[in-house]
Amino acid sequence: MVHRFMKLSGMFASLIPMLFLLSYAHPAFAADTAHTQSLGASLPLWSAVPFVAILLCIALLPLFAHHFWENNRNKGILSLALAIPFAVYLLMTYGTQGQHELLHALKDFVSFISLLGALFVISGGIYVRGSLSGTPLGNVGIMAIGAVLANLIGTTGASMVLIRPLLRANSRRENKVHIVIFFIFVVSNCGGLLTPLGDPPLFLGFLKGVPFTWTLALWKEWLLMNAILLLAFNFIDQYILDREEKRRTEHVLDEVLVHEPVGLSGTLNLAFLLGVILVVIGKGQGIGFGGKEWPFGLQEGLMLLLAFAGYKTTRPANREANRFSFGPIVEVAVLFIGIFITMIAPLQLLNAHGAELGLSDGWHYFWASGMLSSFLDNAPTYMTFAAAAAGQMGVSADGPRYLYEFLFQTTDPVLAAELLAAISCGAVFMGANTYIGNGPNFMVKAIAEENGIKMPSFFGYMAWSMGILIPILIAITFLFFV
Repeated sequence: MVHRFMKLSGMFASLIPMLFLLSYAHPAFAADTAHTQSLGASLPLWSAVPFVAILLCIALLPLFAHHFWENNRNKGILSLALAIPFAVYLLMTYGTQGQHELLHALKDFVSFISLLGALFVISGGIYVRGSLSGTPLGNVGIMAIGAVLANLIGTTGASMVLIRPLLRANSRRENKVHIVIFFIFVVSNCGGLLTPLGDPPLFLGFLKGVPFTWTLALWKEWLLMNAILLLAFNFIDQYILDREEKRRTEHVLDEVLVHEPVGLSGTLNLAFLLGVILVVIGKGQGIGFGGKEWPFGLQEGLMLLLAFAGYKTTRPANREANRFSFGPIVEVAVLFIGIFITMIAPLQLLNAHGAELGLSDGWHYFWASGMLSSFLDNAPTYMTFAAAAAGQMGVSADGPRYLYEFLFQTTDPVLAAELLAAISCGAVFMGANTYIGNGPNFMVKAIAEENGIKMPSFFGYMAWSMGILIPILIAITFLFFV
């Protein structure tokens, strides 16, 4: 296990010097091709095909080539087979423009996987001893705690800390798929709306000038969304448990009520999680650099060190009890490196042609940012529509803190706040619509499957999200953004 950790850490650490090499790429690859217009304005529509192909692989191969798709190496081969030709095309055709965008995408990927990896490894050493009751009310309680905790240690941290205790609490039950799905809805996504630490899109907004406490004003949307989800889950879970109770000869309810006193092992890892949070805040505030942005690699290196410290100081028994393995984070890494590279095209196309979409009102931005966040990474999607909204009100997106100007220095601050609230809620809430909408979704799915739960396919999961989330999102639209 230590060898695998060192190998995985070395793989991602090696990307950092590779990025600097790319920054000074050979002129043959970075020649100035004299493209004076924006990259999105000159990219052909077909350049989005590799990104769409990766989405189709994720959606269809588990159905038609299940055994092939089980192997993370095969996922990585397909991901890079689609990403590398696109990257070469970008460099050869668009020169310095393409090089800049590719470099930016790779840096974002390293930062993204460093944060997720650190939270995954550190939280994997926190073991909740004993067992909780796997009753509907007990499950609701765990998810409600997760919805609050997500705002303190992020949706990834909260998901990794709580998913395993939740699975253990329900180990005696036969039907558990719906429990994992609602956990993804609440803890991995909708719970993280109230602070910049909760979800990556909000942190990017914080870096661009949104005050740290501004998202607390979204408490009504947060409360309504999560309260309805938890209420719906309670009814569904109670119905499924009652049906299972009638079908089985033994009393399922008696079994799930059995639990042992709860305790916590690996408490030192809580300090390492706090360290990750402080690193994130430190970078955002430019601490130690006079308020200026940290050089690339410092945040990522510190997170790698915190992950390594958490791994080395954790008793192996804790990870064994959690059934911890690197499989889930490897799966996220090999798929998302292809996603980050190939999504350059759709994001640039949207950025260049966003005005043609006719966005103006809050509900427009809520659904536009939300639906794209379902299939693109929700962090860059948030930034794309935040820039579009700022431009609508005459605020240039070139400044380092342009969202502060957008919120407080425009002729209509009320409208600006409504538009940014709509974008924030859309990106966070609708990241739950698919497995790829937010990083923790895939990780929770992989952990559930490692624990013997057969999770739905890409489209099967979407059937749940369309049936449960969309009606709630429509209600939120009329209550807050129309």
